[in-house]
Amino acid sequence: LGLAVVAAMALFATPEARILPLGLPDLPMHLRLDALSAVFLALIGLAVSGVSVYAAGYFRAGEGTAPGLLCLQYHVFLSSMAMVVLADDAFTFMVAWETMALSSYFLVTTQHRVPEIRSAGFLYLLLAHVGAIGLLLCFGVLQGGSWHFTFDAMRSAHLSPAWASAAWGLALFGFGAKAGLVPMHVWLPEAHPAAPSPVSALMSGVMLKTAIYGFVRVSFDLLHDTQWVWGAVVLALGAFSGFFGAVFAAVQTDMKRLLAYSSIENIGIIFSGLGLALLYRGMGMNQLAALALAAALYHCLNHSQFKSLLFLATGSVLHATGQRSLGKLGGLIHKMPWVAGLALVGTLAMAGLPPLNGFVSEWLLLQSYLFTPTLPHALVNMLVPLGAAVFALTVALAAYVLVKFYGVIFLGQSREPTLAKAHDADPLERLGLAWLATGCLLLGLFPVRVLQALDRVNQGLLGTTLGNHGAGAWLVVPLAADRASYSPIAFGVGIAVCVAIIFLLVRGLYHGRMRRSAPWDCGFPLQTARMQDSAEGFGQPIRHIFGPFFRIRRELPAPDDVAPRYALDLADRWWDWLYAPIERVVETGARWISVLQQGRIALYLIYSFATLLILLAFAL
Repeated sequence: LGLAVVAAMALFATPEARILPLGLPDLPMHLRLDALSAVFLALIGLAVSGVSVYAAGYFRAGEGTAPGLLCLQYHVFLSSMAMVVLADDAFTFMVAWETMALSSYFLVTTQHRVPEIRSAGFLYLLLAHVGAIGLLLCFGVLQGGSWHFTFDAMRSAHLSPAWASAAWGLALFGFGAKAGLVPMHVWLPEAHPAAPSPVSALMSGVMLKTAIYGFVRVSFDLLHDTQWVWGAVVLALGAFSGFFGAVFAAVQTDMKRLLAYSSIENIGIIFSGLGLALLYRGMGMNQLAALALAAALYHCLNHSQFKSLLFLATGSVLHATGQRSLGKLGGLIHKMPWVAGLALVGTLAMAGLPPLNGFVSEWLLLQSYLFTPTLPHALVNMLVPLGAAVFALTVALAAYVLVKFYGVIFLGQSREPTLAKAHDADPLERLGLAWLATGCLLLGLFPVRVLQALDRVNQGLLGTTLGNHGAGAWLVVPLAADRASYSPIAFGVGIAVCVAIIFLLVRGLYHGRMRRSAPWDCGFPLQTARMQDSAEGFGQPIRHIFGPFFRIRRELPAPDDVAPRYALDLADRWWDWLYAPIERVVETGARWISVLQQGRIALYLIYSFATLLILLAFAL
């Protein structure tokens, strides 16, 4: 919470820089707090406050790792994320980045005695370091041949268009791997379900945003001459990632894996906004770029709240029931009313329903698509409307996924007898959930204040703001009042008045004449919990329509099986298309290189002597 307060104060102040007496000789650590850093520092502080309160109740007995060690890893993770957004040189940034990766790896593998969790942690750490290599190369290109690795030196470096594109491409690769951008997303659906729920909330709600921060810092701050092609590439990748994540989330039967794929969908939405901002900036349309950038940053704030809330809610369900399979849950609204009520807030917010926060950022992003004038390029004129259509389809699929998520877990009847022992969250867990739910409500009701803060970022990065067109006193007006406007306060009051009128009418007209009876059972009175809609049933239409997205493996029973069971496995084709060939190449190369390793010291001395001769030859 202190981070959020400091960040709010820094938003409307001049940037401050400090040099720490730490680091290597002649390479101290530089820190800087400007408007962009302040926004992400506020994001970290607001989300971490709720998650930490929740974790105080969740981790009371520890989970696989000793509580003291778990607490150390947790706080190192938090401090490293804050250091990432404050770093003002490549050395400090990479130290904080690697510390964040290592500490989060240990948190993911908290239950390290489970082989599947160790495997998920290794995959996460592997892709984190592959992405870090891309960032090292990116900073090497950005420093422009000098030996100064501060961000100020990179801002003043003059790169040719080719080298600037190379640095930008390396940044997209490195930060895209951390953010879970397709096709570098494969670690995310494995690591998030493996981690404890508060860690999943931090990774999805906060850590992924540090990658967004890094990409924005490089693309809009350290690089000056933006090329519109960069925006077209990011827009296409973001649109596809969002659609891909929504489709895969729709067919999941594990509640944490469903939320993990939903994170890919939201990261795709954010990158779509950043792509539009780069596209408009490259074409000199800075006010449209400001609108798209504000929408993307707003969605970062919103996603940190509602996704953290939903991951924590699944943690409470997991603690109360011991189940995370959607096929074994149901009817928990009666046993866990606090968790169900607060999770409903997060569900409606992520579905993009007003007056909650998810609607505002998605509406602003849609406006940045629709406000596009005739762009001076035929390909872009085709790409932007197509992106708008994919965005609308993605949002619709996300709403469909959330109906499945909430309905299967909390509504209907219990699918397992053991759910009768389920209990509601403890007071600390409720407080953490309530904090994040309040954030979803406030960010939705007061977008004007948020946009005014984000305008500070626009001013620093783009040299322009939304200005009076961006926000009126009570209306959110993107660029033109005669085209579109939105008043969340009026919308919220309207909903509250309608609900109150209906409540009073029902109580006044029918009070005392109400009777209760069993619901209509379609003429069959022997219905059981197995007859209600299941997670597989919700996902079946998506599975059929988008079948080429999945690698499907079915297990059918024998015709004479007296107790038939059916199994369906849906896998990601990216494993077969991209990662399996890479694995084969690496294994082949390792076998060839292993020929050099004979275990004889004489050969190793010959290798060293030959290397020395080669280096001397190049030196001469």
